[in-house]
Amino acid sequence: MVPAMPAGIVSLSGNLDVSATVEKLKSILLANNVTLFAVIDHSGEAEKAGLQMRNAKLVIFGSPVLGTPLMVAAPTAALDLPLKILVSEDADGRTWIAYNDPEYLIERYGLPRELVANIAGIARIAGKIAE
Repeated sequence: MVPAMPAGIVSLSGNLDVSATVEKLKSILLANNVTLFAVIDHSGEAEKAGLQMRNAKLVIFGSPVLGTPLMVAAPTAALDLPLKILVSEDADGRTWIAYNDPEYLIERYGLPRELVANIAGIARIAGKIAE
């Protein structure tokens, strides 16, 4: 069952565990010349602090060529850029892939419709790692 998501968030069920899904995502980004800016291991950092949480990693990536026009059109769009995919595990051990819906970001920042193509690729990427 897909967990309830706040408005503007897309969630897909993955077939691999969190670590394997993140590795698959990194491979896809590399193959498509997309810059990987960071992988934040939320659960790993929680563990270092003596806390527990289910496996969760945030992958931050993008293309300055595609992202910059969005931030020029609406500087506050930088709050949601570069693009991010959260790969996490639920209580049943299922992997979930979540990201901001590009349409939501266009509406949120009042961006010109022609710029949606600059960030629409996240849906294809998420779909590929969910396979």
